[in-house]
Amino acid sequence: MSDSFDARVLYRAVLLAAGLLVLGLLFRQLTTLLIAVLATVLISIPLTGAANRLERYRVPRPIGALAALLAGIGVIALLIWLLIPPFVDQTNEFIDEVPGIVDDLTADVADITGSEPNVVGNDVQDFLEGYTDDPDRFLGPLTSIGIDVAAALGAIVFMLITAMYIAIRPQPLVDGILSLVPPTRREHGRQIMDRLRTSWVGWIEGVIADMFISGTLLFIGLTIVGLDFAIFFAVLTALLVVIPYFGSIVGAIPPTLFALTDSPEQAILVLVIYVAVQQIEGNVLIPLIMSNRVRIHPALIAIGVLVVAQLFGFIGLFVAVPIISMTIILAEELWVKPTEERHGVRAASPLEQISPEGAAAEREPAPLTEPPSSEKGRGLPVK
Repeated sequence: MSDSFDARVLYRAVLLAAGLLVLGLLFRQLTTLLIAVLATVLISIPLTGAANRLERYRVPRPIGALAALLAGIGVIALLIWLLIPPFVDQTNEFIDEVPGIVDDLTADVADITGSEPNVVGNDVQDFLEGYTDDPDRFLGPLTSIGIDVAAALGAIVFMLITAMYIAIRPQPLVDGILSLVPPTRREHGRQIMDRLRTSWVGWIEGVIADMFISGTLLFIGLTIVGLDFAIFFAVLTALLVVIPYFGSIVGAIPPTLFALTDSPEQAILVLVIYVAVQQIEGNVLIPLIMSNRVRIHPALIAIGVLVVAQLFGFIGLFVAVPIISMTIILAEELWVKPTEERHGVRAASPLEQISPEGAAAEREPAPLTEPPSSEKGRGLPVK
């Protein structure tokens, strides 16, 4: 009997290991698709909200969704139109100054390494000649980048069109997902989807506010210290703040190196500005905007970004917060709450514990913990 039991356990363990292996291989192959699906859903959420609002004014949903999509594209186009002229001018100026910048960097590197400037210049020249003498080494990566950019643009267009169709008729998709859940648990599934939607809407609003505030502060600070191409570096960093904490750190590297070509003092000033804005973002913007709207502790966001980067690669960083919030919500709804119910306990959930401001209403005492005032007066026992 024991031999038969051991054989069954071993058989199940082998099947489980094989299943996990297959799942891991599929996950690696489908990471890009999963990110694309999540991005499409995120885009469809504001389109659906706009279509719902316009429907109240008797605007058909297809027209409402299309109008919302065109309005979003128009806002982005307007921002590009406002930013591109000074961006192009500063880019042209930057190209004209490249020879001088290279000479300055060569001198700085020579001072740091103790080498002669001509030695550093020769090393750089030898490196560049390795590409000019063998154009295939340069054209190959360039062609690959061009193909990737074209594929990315095509994927974005496809996601926008798909998101619009989701916004036009979201209910069949929602019902289809809920049909995978047992009938007795479908209401619970609907509640989970509502929580995910609320969290993701908060993230979208938080990212927009974070981009605007961080970009504005950086532009003002870099302009005050007299750094050239301030708008270029401010816009670049504003786009990178979609990656919490780490995006602003990466965005600080190019302007600091560029300022170093002018003087170490200016490089220090630029670094101080970026550190100050990063502190404002990490201690004010993310806790007030991200944490309260998405209800995730800043420490979990920072750790989760690293985990998402390992699982989904660089592209996953741009939707790291939605992935983290989805993981936490599913863990709470499918594991934490059922475990507490089985033990007759309803303690504060992980999201409530780490975001007390946003979940204070959920922790108010139940009505039966305080007797009515009339019962108090008669000295009735408290339940």
